[in-house]
Amino acid sequence: MKELTLKSVLIGCLFGVIFGAATVYLALKAGLTVSASIPIAVIAITLGRKFFKTTILENNIIQTTGSAGESIAAGVAFTLPGFLFLSSASSANYFNYLTILVLAIIGGLLGTLFMIPLRKALIVNEHENLPYPEGTACGDVLKAGEKGGDFAKTAFWGLGVSFVYALLQKVLHVIAEVPFYATKQANKFFPSAKISGEITPEYLGVGYIIGPRIAGVLVAGGVLSWLVLIPLLASIVPADTIAKQLVKLGYLTNLSTAGGKGKWDPITHTFSDYSAAIYYAFIRQIGAGTVAAGGIITLIKTIPTIISSVKGSMASFKADQQNNGNDNAILRTEKDLSLKVVGIGCLVLIALITFLPQVPGNSILQKLLIGFLVVLFGALFVTVSSRIVGLIGSSNNPISGMTIATVMGTSLIFLSVGWTGIAFEPLVLVVGGMICIAAANGGATSQDLKSGYIVGSTPRNQQIALFIGAIVSSIVIGLTIQFLDKPSQEMLNQGIHHAIGTEKYPAPQATLMATLIKGILSQNLDWQYVFVGVCLAVVMELCGIKSLSFAVGAYLPLSTTLPIAIGGAIRGWADKKTTNKNQSPEEEELGKGNLFATGLVAGGAVAGVVIAFLSGTKSGEQFLNKISMEESLSVGLSTNGYYLLGTLFFALMGYILYKVALSKSADE
Repeated sequence: MKELTLKSVLIGCLFGVIFGAATVYLALKAGLTVSASIPIAVIAITLGRKFFKTTILENNIIQTTGSAGESIAAGVAFTLPGFLFLSSASSANYFNYLTILVLAIIGGLLGTLFMIPLRKALIVNEHENLPYPEGTACGDVLKAGEKGGDFAKTAFWGLGVSFVYALLQKVLHVIAEVPFYATKQANKFFPSAKISGEITPEYLGVGYIIGPRIAGVLVAGGVLSWLVLIPLLASIVPADTIAKQLVKLGYLTNLSTAGGKGKWDPITHTFSDYSAAIYYAFIRQIGAGTVAAGGIITLIKTIPTIISSVKGSMASFKADQQNNGNDNAILRTEKDLSLKVVGIGCLVLIALITFLPQVPGNSILQKLLIGFLVVLFGALFVTVSSRIVGLIGSSNNPISGMTIATVMGTSLIFLSVGWTGIAFEPLVLVVGGMICIAAANGGATSQDLKSGYIVGSTPRNQQIALFIGAIVSSIVIGLTIQFLDKPSQEMLNQGIHHAIGTEKYPAPQATLMATLIKGILSQNLDWQYVFVGVCLAVVMELCGIKSLSFAVGAYLPLSTTLPIAIGGAIRGWADKKTTNKNQSPEEEELGKGNLFATGLVAGGAVAGVVIAFLSGTKSGEQFLNKISMEESLSVGLSTNGYYLLGTLFFALMGYILYKVALSKSADE
């Protein structure tokens, strides 16, 4: 039966490019990602049957190749924009296409390389103990290919709805992008409180996919920041103190210069937007402490799993080596790439890190140490990542915690050899970035190999496809992230030269990594605010709430978490109406609501990327401004009327999602 064919690899690469670009967009905006394996498998079955005559093994190669793009994109977006936020302005020079490309490829290849010797130990020998939820569901989809048409129809409908909505919102601006209501600073009872929502299809879809529990915890963090802490600080902290903090953090030039976050007025010594000023002056640092503590707590809670994972993997690997003396007797479904590939591959990657000029470092010794640290941490955390996703799924994989641990460990190693100061900050970020990419791709690779094991694929062919997918996707991921970083003319007028790090693309995880690195190496951190965030995370854990989800919500703007919470609420209402106690998790994952929501996420994110590419050129930006209806609608309906119109459109999309979730498949 055909498997690793040119058409399967090319189609898989196309999906990797599409979902990789969409993941970058979503990760930079919301700090969240969703798995692409199942939608790729569903669409691959449908297109394969109708146009390409693909076999089940070719469809598996398609989803394997495509899913590499999504995982690498997440790792890149979560870490590498941190170059923009380090102490020295020259660190931003490393945020260029070639550096992103090199680091993405090396991290992606590492994640797949380390899974080669672990595949039999974790995927085969632990088949009964490690379910790998997404991988099992994907294998079930591939085996039930005759259902693909109905499933894919729902996903394509979601894509269509999100594209039309995005056209109305981001091109024609018939739908407001961020409706909000804010109280004035002079309000005696509730000053500078702000409720807002970035009412996009991708956020609604993400909320539905992650469910009411996680979505509710996310928005709870946002409520604390924007409706509790900001009004409190607005009541007791003078405007000059806020402005001085913004100057210290680099968000305001000086007290005598107008502008900056919150739009400081040096004449009246007031802000036009106090909530934004307080958010950037204090809340982001509190949120960074909460996220860091949440990630570390999550990692600590998984230490028993990590220990048993390493022990179990080593034992299984040794047993596998002892029992596999006769290579000729190995079945097709048990053939992996040679261990020589792993050994030589690691040496080649260390050499690339050492000698490529795109990797930060002032000497061969520095870069050689980076290479060894990447391989050392990579071997540990790819193993841990694979084991954890096998138990609890990719969505719950504590990648942030592993990356934080890597960043802190690398920083301490640097301190022990006397490498302190701002010159060494980019080197730490390089190690953390590649480990984040490797761990993310290692977890995704594990799910793919599980799918292959279920459908009878050849592991070696899957591993080759993953290498190809990692390289091709990295090429486009770098281009996407560079285009999204292009500032608009309005940003340039305000002296902003990078769109990433603004309200448009907050990049929460990358900002956190930079904050930690600066705090440890350069001692340029307001620890009093960070420790407030740490204590918040501890309080959440004591209340039985997963602190990392709450922490991300506290860090992000409420405009991001509120529409996600609405999507989660719709999922909760739909589940109450349709819950089937006999339904397996895999069947629930393939429900019409989930597939429609996946279409919303993919369509909205891809549309956002396309529009960002279009607005990245001067003529494109002028064209978009020319056809925008925002000004005429705001005048004709009033600003509040325009916001209400957008809210009604969002409510209509939510209602469609709810009705789709309640509808039954043709085969039910």
